[in-house]
Amino acid sequence: QVQLVESGGGLVQAGGSLRLSCEASGRMFSIDNMSWYRQGPGKQREFVAEATSGNSISYADSVKGRFTISRDFAKNTVYLQMNSLKPEDTGVYYCYAHIEYFDYWGKGTLVTVSS
Repeated sequence: QVQLVESGGGLVQAGGSLRLSCEASGRMFSIDNMSWYRQGPGKQREFVAEATSGNSISYADSVKGRFTISRDFAKNTVYLQMNSLKPEDTGVYYCYAHIEYFDYWGKGTLVTVSS
């Protein structure tokens, strides 16, 4: 059993910042990819950012230059630093991890950006 738990969501004004965290816990030897996805009101879940086990980074075009993904491998944790937030960034942010040939999802943390 592996669990992903997100934290750090909240309410912020446009232009502000938040940092999300996701910790993987349970029995595991290693974690391959860790990623962030989000789902806004009335929208489908979309990719935000990814960091591989080799710390190769990728971002959705909509967040490039504003968001930064990073990992603490010793703590099995991935972070998403979100700067210059826009109202369109509002949504539930989900953590994803590929661990030993299986996919895992967190329950999400809500980010609300007011105009």
